[in-house]
Amino acid sequence: MRGPRAGAAPPGPPPRSPPALLLALLLALLLALPPAGPAAAQRDAAPPPPPQAGPALAAELAQPRIEVDTSFSGTDLLVFGATDRLLGPAGDNVVVLGLGPPRDVTVRRRVRELGIWVNGPSARFRDVPDYYAVAATAPVAGLLEEPARRERRLGLDMLAARLPGPRDPAFREALIALKRGADQWNEEESPVEVAGGRLFHARLPLPATIATGDYVVQVMLVRASRIVARQELAFRVDRVGATARIADFSRGRPFLYGLACVALAALAGWLGSVIFRRG
Repeated sequence: MRGPRAGAAPPGPPPRSPPALLLALLLALLLALPPAGPAAAQRDAAPPPPPQAGPALAAELAQPRIEVDTSFSGTDLLVFGATDRLLGPAGDNVVVLGLGPPRDVTVRRRVRELGIWVNGPSARFRDVPDYYAVAATAPVAGLLEEPARRERRLGLDMLAARLPGPRDPAFREALIALKRGADQWNEEESPVEVAGGRLFHARLPLPATIATGDYVVQVMLVRASRIVARQELAFRVDRVGATARIADFSRGRPFLYGLACVALAALAGWLGSVIFRRG
């Protein structure tokens, strides 16, 4: 037998193929990754947002638009809403304020001269609300301090004190008397009624002579002599039907409107004279 050749290396193991090396590397990477489970998902999940509290006051109008026609004789504006706490003597209170568009108003004092009454001195006030109404669950004077009532114009005395114009109190009192006599200003004629502890509603009277325009209702929540929430609600007064057509004609053609009024007055006078002559 022939032996192995001198100097030749003994045969070793066969070389590892490249696919086997690749599989080994992939297995090592998989073993190095952390196991996916409930704990990992809990770490990645974001914390839930905190619960949001509801509004302290929510109010609404029953009629956002008031229509005035020839048969309009006044109406009530219904304001209703809810609060997050109990209303009443031991809880919160609600104040409802209605304001109309501002206008300039002149107040004249009548004086007697030569046995007849004539116009005397006058005072002009600016930015006078054409409509004003306030109602509350309790008298407003006992709910808020005077500076807060003056700032919000809660009360006819506070409203008149803030009007730009002469400081003579006699003219301001006369302005209040004129507006109240025309039912355009009223103060706490009917209280805000409470139902179920947190529900409330109020009725603001609108006179038959209410002017057209944009109006606003402010609803305020009073807690511990402070206004803690406030909401503004808008409504509009519009003329409709024959009343609207006459108003549009008077604004668009004032000369013809004046002639028509004079002709109607003359016709009415002539018909009256004929009727009474025959009687």
